Formats: sequence, structure tokens, C-alpha cells
Amino acid sequence: MMHENVSMLAALAAAGEDQIIFDLAGIEARYEALVRDLPGVSVRFAMKACPVDEVISRLAEKGAGVDAAGPNEITQAISSGVPLERIHYGNTIKSDRDIIDAYRLGIRDFATDSLEDVAAIAACAPGARVFCRLATDGQGALWGLTSKFGCSAADAVLVLEKAREAGLKPAGLSVHVGSQQMTSEGWQSAFERLVDVLAVLHRGGISLDYVNLGGGLPALGYLDKRGEPLDPPMDKIFAIIREGMQQCREVPGHHLDFIVEPGRHLVADHGAIRAHVSRLSRRQNLNGERQYWLYLSCGKFNGLYEMDELQYRLVFPSHRDGEHVLARVAGPTCDSDDAYSREHGLVQVPEALASGDPVWVLSSGAYAMSYMTQGFNGFSPLPYTCIGGMEGTRR
Repeated sequence: MMHENVSMLAALAAAGEDQIIFDLAGIEARYEALVRDLPGVSVRFAMKACPVDEVISRLAEKGAGVDAAGPNEITQAISSGVPLERIHYGNTIKSDRDIIDAYRLGIRDFATDSLEDVAAIAACAPGARVFCRLATDGQGALWGLTSKFGCSAADAVLVLEKAREAGLKPAGLSVHVGSQQMTSEGWQSAFERLVDVLAVLHRGGISLDYVNLGGGLPALGYLDKRGEPLDPPMDKIFAIIREGMQQCREVPGHHLDFIVEPGRHLVADHGAIRAHVSRLSRRQNLNGERQYWLYLSCGKFNGLYEMDELQYRLVFPSHRDGEHVLARVAGPTCDSDDAYSREHGLVQVPEALASGDPVWVLSSGAYAMSYMTQGFNGFSPLPYTCIGGMEGTRR
């Protein structure tokens, strides 16, 4: 079910030029709902999803910390008001220099998933706390994250044993069920892995302090491949997470706190892009079929990087009525990847669209700022505006 954000729609209507708008009040409300659904769980915002100072500051004021992927993000989090004790280095991929820089900045919690990385942390961040990331199968997620990160259960035990031997504190386990995880089964499978490893660690005399549940909680405002609203089973997902946490707590030998690292879930539905129509054109393809193409001013390289996997909800405020046609949506650049994938099919758009007409791209608040290039093909990155308590803030 779609829930219209009246404040966001008003800001989009008032925008006279292309930009991305973030609703800080909406992000705050989503955070508050999350901590109600998962009581007692600490939130570490995955800031890669929206590295905007105002967003990070607002979440920090509410009590959130940050999952940072490197020294630059750590520096931004500190300058945005996040206390050091609420910042952890959640990237398992890091150079010796990265570890040294983070340690000098005051970071003491590091993710890991290999013996080589543990050795580097021991050498460059002596006495640090480490949490080992378990691999998951990613089933049910739009991006499974199955191969680049995480280790097997057997390796996780070896990694944490090595950390203890190297003078580090084996502090926790972490998982990530995949980005935009649409099923509760993905979480259930992750908890089964966690419980098994916790039991083995207890038998080996290793006691952990926390379990990091990672990201994966979905945004709610995307469309499916038929153009219909997605409907992730949030009540069931949260119920499975609560049950899984209880199962982890029942494993003897550990005194566990829980952390969750939402990114997309907090910001996607509370960011929207005001773009415009470059052209609605119709041309014949090699099969002799005539097809409409809707070219927007904003595409994969200036705000909609995920458009090859996601279908955003488009609103055409100047054309509420009238005939519609099926068109493939694309960005403005001379790059063939700058378009909705063929898997998404065609999108219903007003036939009367003209160059310059405004287009609102809803639920585009996640990764729009992160992936934006500094001017690919000469198309400038979008400026942004924050509403919801910081009206007038503009970058």
C-alpha cells in the first residue's frame, strides 16, 4: 500500500529545478518505528546509503550510531555529531593504512572475515574489538551479497580464535541477509547460522558481547516488474528477527546485545528527485516495432544508479489525466546502460509529455547521493534540499 508523504509532495511541487529532496522528519519517524519494532536493538545507520550530513546528524540526535566503511566516512560521522562509541568500522575490506587511520580517529570496533585481516588489525589496531561476518546465501534479496563478504561457520570460529590469540577482543558475530531482503526466510536462515556458531564458540571458551544483524531491511515504496507496489511482509520479518534474537540469547556462555545496520530502510522512501522530461520519442527498432522511449534529465549517473535493478514510482504532475503509452525509461547520457533494464518491461507514461515537463521520482532517497558521479558525460550531479525541521538547507 502506498502512503503519500504530503510534505514531500509539497516540496516537489515547489521545486523549480532538478534536485533531490530529503524529508528529515520522515527519516526520523522511520527510525522511531524501527526501534519500536525491535526494542532494545541499537541502530547503526549504514551511511553509505545516504552520506548527507543533515541526515546523519538527525539520526545521531535520536540515538543512532553509524556503520562506516572507511576513514572518510568515519571522519564525516564524527563531524556530523556521532559519538565515537557509536561508530564501528563495518567493512571487512581494508588496507593497513585504513586500519591505522581509523584507529587514530578513535575507532575500536572492526569487522573482519579472514585470518589475514585479523593479523592486520592486531598489528595496526592493538587491543581492538572484532566482530566476524558470517556469509549468508542472500536468497530473497535483490542484491544477495553472497560472495564478496563473509566467511563460513568453520572459518568464523578460526577467525575469532586467532583474534583472541593475537590480543584482540573477539566481540561479536555479524550477518547481512542481502540488500532489499523481501522475505522472512532470509532472516530465519541467518539466525540458524548464528545459533550454530555461537554454540561452537561457547564450547571453545569464547564469550561474545553482541550480534550485528547487518542491513537488508527493505524500503517500501518501490514497484515490482509489473509496475505494482511491492509489499514486503514487515510484520513477519520483525517477528522472525525478535524470535531469532531470543534463540541467540538462549545459547549459553554469551551476554548478547544486538545491533542492526539499516540504510535503505531508513532513507529510501523519504527522499525523492525532482527531474524533468528530456524527450518522449517514438522510433522503430530492428524488429520493425515502434517503441516509445522516455528520456529523463536524471538517470543512472546522476541520482538513479540502481535503475537497472529497481523500478521507481514516477509521478507526472503536469499530466494527471489524458492518454498514456508504454515507454522504456532512460537517463540522458550516451551510455546504453543508463536505462531501466528490459526485465522491468515498459512503464505507463502520459502521451502528451513534452520536453521540460517535471517528473517526480519517488522513493529514491537511498544511494542517490552515494553513487552520483561528478559529471559523467557532462551531466551535473543533483543538488539536495532537506525539509522536515531544517527547511532551507541546501547543498
